[in-house]
Amino acid sequence: MANTVNVKKLVADISNLEVYSGEQYLEERQITTEDISRPGLELTGYFDYYPEERIQLFGMTEISYGNKMSSKARKQIMDELCGPNTPCFVVSRYLAVPAEMKAAAEENHIPILRTKLPTTRVSAKLTDYLSGRLAQRKSLHGVLVDIYGLGVLITGDSGVGKSETALDLIKRGHRLIADDRVEVHQQDEQTLIGEAPRILRHLLEIRGVGIIDVMNLFGAGAVRAKTDISLIIHLENWEKDKQFDRLGNGEQRVTIFDVEIPKISIPVKVGRNLAIIIEAAAMNYRAKTMGYDATKAFERNLNELISENSAEEK
Repeated sequence: MANTVNVKKLVADISNLEVYSGEQYLEERQITTEDISRPGLELTGYFDYYPEERIQLFGMTEISYGNKMSSKARKQIMDELCGPNTPCFVVSRYLAVPAEMKAAAEENHIPILRTKLPTTRVSAKLTDYLSGRLAQRKSLHGVLVDIYGLGVLITGDSGVGKSETALDLIKRGHRLIADDRVEVHQQDEQTLIGEAPRILRHLLEIRGVGIIDVMNLFGAGAVRAKTDISLIIHLENWEKDKQFDRLGNGEQRVTIFDVEIPKISIPVKVGRNLAIIIEAAAMNYRAKTMGYDATKAFERNLNELISENSAEEK
């Protein structure tokens, strides 16, 4: 079943959005799409492809055009705009709401919302909010930490030390987003967003200690509500005969929804400081995104040395 959000939740979560009329209908009206409609053609009477399931946004253009119509024509258009699946009307810039819109909305149990924001800005705000609320979600097993502003998803088998490593990272000044379960959704073609389920927010489970509240123990600066996922670090138990990447040129990638995320596998062995290693891996990944690749620099230096030795032999 598709995700939905009701208009009451929309009003509660978005600032600068207030109820003009139809407050009693907020909860029953459901929004099923992130797309926003500005009914320009519909005001001229063209309803062949009217997207009635979208929020109907009225700005200066729509209100001004409507004001030039006769009251009878305006009432007829407003009645047609009130489809059975229309979630609400939104009027920007605190523009005056036409009496015919209010009457038609009340007859069809559709709320009218107003905002002081410009039309383009409120449209972007509504789209950003709804894209996150209505997006398909996936629950991943792991720990999500913000390291120097980089969202790092730490994965691995149960008991490998993910939460303990996250605790060490928090003590080093980094921020926890989610422990054990990470709720992931795709924001756009290149961005994955990760956050904690509500029941696990700010909590970290440490074997032998139990559940700790990170915000209570370390302060508000030690947690974050959500972040983009930029890198996956997979912790694996060290095995003598298993080969691990030593030069950093064997890049792995994991596809989640339609987004590819780079992945680094790190062997876990007694005596290794995983927090420092993960911190260094995050910084090294950031350096690569900024154009510096230590592996390529090493290969270049090696080739230069081989060339120099070959020249000396000749």
